[in-house]
Amino acid sequence: MILTIRTTTGRENVVMESISMRSKKQNILIKSIFHPEDLRGYIFIEGEAEDIEASVKSVPHVRGLINKNVAMKDLEKFLIAEKREIKLEVGDVVEVTGGPFKGEKGKIVRVDEAKNEITVEFLEAAIPIPVTVSVNAVRIYEKKRVE
Repeated sequence: MILTIRTTTGRENVVMESISMRSKKQNILIKSIFHPEDLRGYIFIEGEAEDIEASVKSVPHVRGLINKNVAMKDLEKFLIAEKREIKLEVGDVVEVTGGPFKGEKGKIVRVDEAKNEITVEFLEAAIPIPVTVSVNAVRIYEKKRVE
């Protein structure tokens, strides 16, 4: 059985960690916990209904349990990565989506297709220092203007 938990937006990972720790401490059988990045304020939890209820009881930032089974086919769109081929080019502005620079925006100064990496200079930095990141850890923020 897969149920949906409503959480405080932005606190999904904290809730998942709390539930995981509680279930390990109290030997509650939870099979999996999942938070799709596209769906803010919700996480999905797999297990028996009683175990799920016990694991989320009094956890901070839990706003409610939707006691309706979610079909796996409804979650597949979040689990299966879409193949998108976006060509990153020097001059494009990207936002880093993972790692220590998460949330930072930077302009691409070099593209290394062989290593699947790009080098960016962050826009908010006082001194532009080039940082190399994986293309999988960025999303396009603004394409380079063609003049």
